[in-house]
Amino acid sequence: MFDLIIRNANLPDGSRGFDVGLAGGRIAAIEKRIDAAAREEIDATGRLVSPPFCDPHFHMDATLSLGLPRMNVSGTLLEGIALWGELRPLLTKEALVERALRYCDLAVSQGLLFIRSHVDTSDPRLVTAEALIEVRERVKPYIELQLVAFPQDGYYRAAEGEKSLERALDMGLDIVGGIPHFERTMEDGRRSLEALCRIAAERGLPVDIHCDETDDPMSRHIETLAAETVRHGLQGRVAGSHLTSMHSMDNYYVSKLIPLMAEAEINVIPNPLINIMLQGRHDTYPKRRGMTRVRELMAAGLNVSFGQDCMMDPWYAMGSADMLEVGHMAIHVAQMGGIEDKKRIYEALTVNSAKTMGLEGYGLAVGCKADLVVLQAADVVEALRLKPTRLLVVKGGKVISRSAPRIGELFLEGRPASIDPGRDYVPRS
Repeated sequence: MFDLIIRNANLPDGSRGFDVGLAGGRIAAIEKRIDAAAREEIDATGRLVSPPFCDPHFHMDATLSLGLPRMNVSGTLLEGIALWGELRPLLTKEALVERALRYCDLAVSQGLLFIRSHVDTSDPRLVTAEALIEVRERVKPYIELQLVAFPQDGYYRAAEGEKSLERALDMGLDIVGGIPHFERTMEDGRRSLEALCRIAAERGLPVDIHCDETDDPMSRHIETLAAETVRHGLQGRVAGSHLTSMHSMDNYYVSKLIPLMAEAEINVIPNPLINIMLQGRHDTYPKRRGMTRVRELMAAGLNVSFGQDCMMDPWYAMGSADMLEVGHMAIHVAQMGGIEDKKRIYEALTVNSAKTMGLEGYGLAVGCKADLVVLQAADVVEALRLKPTRLLVVKGGKVISRSAPRIGELFLEGRPASIDPGRDYVPRS
């Protein structure tokens, strides 16, 4: 007896017409035909069944704060940081919790069940940490929320920045964060990485650094991060987020840098939506778009995953908790429009991000946790093109979100009565 069988499913690897059986909170069978009973059966009707989406880079403490206390007029990273500094003294735990929970509701409906959020520790009150720890517990039944102790104003630059980060970790935040390019000097940035990697090694924690989020090709903190990763034996447990300066570096230096990153097993987290929105703001034309070298990093064997970063906050007025929107933009900016390219992009939203986050039991295989999403699309390539409706979201073998398919009714003489974009426009070989 299965708890749930999803029949006639297409799988991310291109397999079609499979049944997926769930029992005891795990995937118990994936077969062409499961001849068994279940408490509930759902016909996927040839739709894509995927593991849930993962967002390895987000700022939940800032989400849904757009317009508080004012708008970012210049649209730059630095004005966003300054604006957040104006809002931070006004933050209350209650408001932070309420906005974060609203975001998590939306995330569930989009099939996004794993999120890593950076939590600003620059305010010694640490109200952000208190709020997000409460949120982590409240959403635990349906979202795994990882929290990064993030010194937004700089580990050394912010008053009490060092002590506040340590206190936040003592409170139970999961990961050590940093922002070396925002320290007062390049040297301070280097020293901050040395200190932060040492703290992580001593505490047995992962590291996730906002690294070189700038157009300056001489911002090369990723080199130091790779070296400190090796020095402290943190290979595979360190993420370099953004890395936008690599977009502007000369090719010779990058030819040295990428092998160093590969040696350190750095997890790379570009954030396509925010990277192309914030970078190149000082350029006229040609105008840089800022996203790091995704294709080259993937080709070198580095684990590349994509983050959403922001939604309706001082840095980004857009966003929808939809990781397919992130992947859709990555395809365009990285110019990865081929079929195999798109498959790699989809993996960067799912299995690669799960690896970055160190998730256990994640995936679509027998024995994995019974966490699934059914999409109104036939395969991963079409999912990235259409950004389709998440028809079902399953957590632990139970349906936690259900959406009606998007069907357009037509009233046109001699034409079809309805349109299903996830079925009627699948490419025909």
